[in-house]
Amino acid sequence: MPKLKAAVIGAGSTYTPELIEGFSLHSAALPFDSIALMDTDPTRLEVVGGLAKRQLEAGGLKCELELTTDRDRAVDGASFIFAQIRVGKLPARILDETIPLKYGLLGQETTGAGGFMKALRTVPVILELAESIYRNGADGAWLINFSNPSGIIAEAILNRTSLNMVGLCNCPVNMVKEVADTLGTDDFTYEYVGLNHLSWITSVVRRGETENLVAALSGKAGASMKNVPAIDYDEALLRAVPYIPSSYLSYFYARQRQIDKCLAAEKTRGEICLELDREMMRRYADPALCEKPPELDKRGGALYSTAAVSAADAILNNKNETHVVAAKNNGAVPFMDDDDVVEVKCGLGRDGARPQPVKVYNEYVAGLMRAVKAYEKLTVRAALEGSRDAALAALMAHPLIGDYDKAAPLLAEMLEANREYLPGFFA
Repeated sequence: MPKLKAAVIGAGSTYTPELIEGFSLHSAALPFDSIALMDTDPTRLEVVGGLAKRQLEAGGLKCELELTTDRDRAVDGASFIFAQIRVGKLPARILDETIPLKYGLLGQETTGAGGFMKALRTVPVILELAESIYRNGADGAWLINFSNPSGIIAEAILNRTSLNMVGLCNCPVNMVKEVADTLGTDDFTYEYVGLNHLSWITSVVRRGETENLVAALSGKAGASMKNVPAIDYDEALLRAVPYIPSSYLSYFYARQRQIDKCLAAEKTRGEICLELDREMMRRYADPALCEKPPELDKRGGALYSTAAVSAADAILNNKNETHVVAAKNNGAVPFMDDDDVVEVKCGLGRDGARPQPVKVYNEYVAGLMRAVKAYEKLTVRAALEGSRDAALAALMAHPLIGDYDKAAPLLAEMLEANREYLPGFFA
């Protein structure tokens, strides 16, 4: 068999031990001969890489492990590249969360103005990674991206390159798991539609039955993500949009309540994550630790490795099984353009993701998805062209912003705060 290599870009992340655990647990399906861990921060790489080495040894995995700060070297000959980068690290996230609040707008890592700024920093770096894969990757190499904002990155890669790529998020797999936990069984079919962090389960039917249980489950199941403050929904709201929403939809359903929660909080989520990150790195440095510590679950990455490893398994072994991933629409969602990247159920195998037709939706879903898709496309253009005009248009298109008198000064302040990461906007 040909050699099988995995590269992890952004391997200094505290999430890496979860991914390594997934590789160990599924080594029969994914028999990697070598794993390259790459990060621009050599100190973090050494600490996380040390734990990864101990994990592999404890799991009896006989594969070569390389630590490198050289991206080209990491992807050279790789069959799968797992990307989990955070440009600007957590201090940049904290700015993303705090600056918008000064203008009465939501500060959040992946949506609204915060997610917009993270996209401006991240999209150009992901495109550089794509070029590196072209230069050095093995024929047919696959990029599996978990970097946020995942949907916007998938929009950029799938429409601006010819790279083999799957955009992943742990939100869909957690949503389906919560439905299963609520029903007490996983013997059901479901329908799913949306964009990344803007998605709904629209149908849940027990196998062999015909009744759609989604209305009864709405408000009781979904994805309760640790990084999203919980919101209770009125019955009237759940009747108006009678689907199971991802937790990120609370920012759209109850935006002022979520803004108020952010304003009242002693610390931003980014500040909390920074404290958790420091504690995790302290734990990872312990030479006696040889497994993923349970404290990692507090970071909100539940089932991250499940989604990543199962996607790679489906591609490598041509399973053609169903996964919810980001893919070009190609007619699956009738109210979206063919080249719009959507998050839907797909058949996943050696030829990539093939979106399955979406049968259930309503006008609210269609309108919100189209508005946010316009924002995503403008954001990609702004990120790659360094265009302030496209950036302002993106903020004006976003349903959580849309006010010029707030968007214009907000954009100016956030660009200035991120000047070192956005040279294209200051040329």
